[in-house]
Amino acid sequence: MSVGAPLQAGIGLSDSIARFLAGVGLPDAAAGLLGQALAFLVVFAVVFVVGRSVLLPVATRMMDSRGLETHAQKPLRRLLVVVVGFAAVTAAFGAAGYPNFLQSLATIAAAATLAIGFAMQDVLKNFVAGIFIYTDKPFKIGDWIQWDGNSGVVEDISFRVSRVRTFDNELLTVPNSALTDGVIKNPVAKDKLRLQVPFGIGYDDDTERATEIIVEEAEAHADILEDPAPSVRLTELGDSSVTLTSRIWIEDPSRADFVKTRAEYVQAVKQRFDEEGINIPYPNRTLGGELTVAGLQEVSPADD
Repeated sequence: MSVGAPLQAGIGLSDSIARFLAGVGLPDAAAGLLGQALAFLVVFAVVFVVGRSVLLPVATRMMDSRGLETHAQKPLRRLLVVVVGFAAVTAAFGAAGYPNFLQSLATIAAAATLAIGFAMQDVLKNFVAGIFIYTDKPFKIGDWIQWDGNSGVVEDISFRVSRVRTFDNELLTVPNSALTDGVIKNPVAKDKLRLQVPFGIGYDDDTERATEIIVEEAEAHADILEDPAPSVRLTELGDSSVTLTSRIWIEDPSRADFVKTRAEYVQAVKQRFDEEGINIPYPNRTLGGELTVAGLQEVSPADD
């Protein structure tokens, strides 16, 4: 079908309406203008309503099948509505008999797009980064993320920025490109988090007994998983202590869970160490040598 065929059909619609209105007594000029206006409104309404009714459910099913979350579907549906609206306006102008207007509009839109593209490079960069966040899913709302020395819980993701609530209750508005250009750490992406907790004991203490205590307290804590099982390794022989590093796992963690679980676990191990006489030494230094003071013969006693 040629490009002129739909336009001819549209012009025929406005002419048909104009002839009908002229037949009921309206002047030809008024009938022509009113016919174009009615043709525009009818075609716009039909295309827009039918487009939304057909395309939105199809798009929603496709996004659901890809597992796209609700917060990510909303802006995509809005974008689809804008596209349907533009198509409806295009068809409506054709129906009203203004094909030349559409060509001029396309030329203006192309020039405007080029100008806007140069003027809004950063905005477009963040917009593209937002699309990558939706498609790649490095994190989602509610995740605890870390990037460039910052950390917090994601509260909102839009096409241009993401909003992250820090653990000091500060709300950070972060450009999406800052979260896609660098390395993002998502400690809770796999619904499990491994904690490494070091314990220092004295060189004269029983490392095997200390290891047993560390494992027992991990197994006794309700929020520490049994599978993977807690483990302990001797990781360092320091200047004043032997370091035993405990590796434990917690399930479906948030930042608050991580801090709370670690604190309770360390406190329980410290209490057991105290009960069984296992020393937790603090760093100390032994200084050796001699001190020589010169010029004492030149110092005279003060007068009474």
